[in-house]
Amino acid sequence: MSFPLVRNRRLRGSNAIRSLVRENAVTVHDLIYPLFVTHGTNIKEEIASMPGVYHYSLDLLEQEIREVTELGIPAILLFGVPEHKDAHGGSAYDPNGIVQQATRLIKQWSPELLVIADTCLCQFTDHGHCGVVHYDEEKQRAEVLNDPSLELLVKTAISQAEAGADIIAPSNMMDGFVYAIRQGLDEAGYEHVPVMSYSVKYASSYYGPFREAAHSTPQFGDRKTYQMDPANAREALREAESDIAEGADFLMVKPALAYMDVIRMLRDRYDHPIVAYNVSAEYSMIKAAALQGWIDEKAVVLETTVGFKRAGADMIITYFAKDIVKWLKQG
Repeated sequence: MSFPLVRNRRLRGSNAIRSLVRENAVTVHDLIYPLFVTHGTNIKEEIASMPGVYHYSLDLLEQEIREVTELGIPAILLFGVPEHKDAHGGSAYDPNGIVQQATRLIKQWSPELLVIADTCLCQFTDHGHCGVVHYDEEKQRAEVLNDPSLELLVKTAISQAEAGADIIAPSNMMDGFVYAIRQGLDEAGYEHVPVMSYSVKYASSYYGPFREAAHSTPQFGDRKTYQMDPANAREALREAESDIAEGADFLMVKPALAYMDVIRMLRDRYDHPIVAYNVSAEYSMIKAAALQGWIDEKAVVLETTVGFKRAGADMIITYFAKDIVKWLKQG
């Protein structure tokens, strides 16, 4: 006796049944909200290429933190835009730097809100690169020096932990950065502070709006010598494995949208929490299309973020975090 091939349409009928058998869902507990803080007073300046995303001076930051907390978002990723830049990014590891000041205030206003400190030098250097730059007169070219950069990144991580950062998130992609920072934190007495490594960070075209937001566009060259080739997937496994061996507690994939296959590869191979960074251009493209009336912003954002979860992400860093929570509450 033969039976016809019948798809399981009964499980796709009512909304109640569809909800019952849903395999993946985005919740408020999955979200990390990026924030940009800057020096000055009375500053709430919208970033032109990222509608709805702002630079905040410290005197106007509290209201934003209160809203994030009230929405139930568990964590923020903190970026600083300093008033002073130099060749070695001194403001990054200054105990009174903008990130350190903001962290101390945030922990006063909302002690339970997790502060994840981005640990890099690019927005603090006058050349816009993620480390110490040396100009070779003989070769007539500049190069980023790995080991001297690590020393400054360790100083930055320790100063952020001292200010109260709950998680250190190094985004610089120098060789050995996780080991150096983990060792530095441990020796300084911050063994309990986890490292959220930008393990798989591609030299992507999706970062353009962020570079406007963080004032971190390289003044010469590019970052391809220390960020990954978008054509490579197996390399991502090597990078992640190296970071795990060096002491990483979280593994991040950045960007997320064009690299869902990489998220899935890491999820299938490693037990570490996987973080997807829904980066600036991914945000800006949706915002631009929505403003033109070409797409349903809510529907596209929720579909995209559930895609990150389906691919294997445990957490999603996204500029849509506040909107997502409000949409989820609407049902």
